[in-house]
Amino acid sequence: MENTVAQKLAALEKLQNIDSKIDEIKKIRGDLPEEVQDLEDEIVGYETRVQKIKNEIDQLDENIKAHKAGIKESEKLVEKYEAQQMDVRNNREYDAITKEIELQDLEKQILNKKIKETKEVIDGKKGLVEETKVKLAEREKDLSNKKGELDNIIAETELEEKKLVQDREKAMSNIEERLVNSYLKIRKNAKNGLAVVHVQRGACGGCFNMVPPQRQADIKEKKKIIVCEHCGRIFSDVELVIEPEKPKRAGRKKAASKTSKAKAK
Repeated sequence: MENTVAQKLAALEKLQNIDSKIDEIKKIRGDLPEEVQDLEDEIVGYETRVQKIKNEIDQLDENIKAHKAGIKESEKLVEKYEAQQMDVRNNREYDAITKEIELQDLEKQILNKKIKETKEVIDGKKGLVEETKVKLAEREKDLSNKKGELDNIIAETELEEKKLVQDREKAMSNIEERLVNSYLKIRKNAKNGLAVVHVQRGACGGCFNMVPPQRQADIKEKKKIIVCEHCGRIFSDVELVIEPEKPKRAGRKKAASKTSKAKAK
């Protein structure tokens, strides 16, 4: 049997009350979940940076090894050319071999210079690794503190939130899918998370714009689901406004009697 409009509105209002309670729990946590996530992302960034620099250092070390191998090769060639100089037959051959020796000596100087420059680059990168590790340690400490705060808050509200989530699932199962989807869409766009509200003192309980009397009468009847013309929130009911009693004014006769008695005295 299909629920009446009044039953649908009551179910939506119950769902809204549960969601509002869950929102309050999330407010207690504040920005901690986002801060924890940001710190975790920052730490991953620092770790990636350290690993990247270490990989660059490893590559530079390989370059130094290659340069050193090049120097050894040049030294072997120099030894070979010097041995050949002993067997030259003329000045032309001697000059040619001497030129080769000079070229290899120049190659050694260039490679030694590259090794020195590369070592300086490595030292700079090692310093950068240490700086990054210091920042990483600071962020890890911050993360530990923030996680501790968040874990304490979660521990305090875990049971309550778990029950509310279960209640929420149960409440949603009693509402037709079309209404649930509309409710979730309105709630997503509402800053205060309110999708179902009352008319309070003649105004929408969500955006506070005035609701015409005839529309209020229609809301009270609960024959159809009515939404706010301004914000689109669902009206579940109209709250009765109880005016405070005004103090009774003394009658003219009593007032006159009191005045005459005062004169007589």
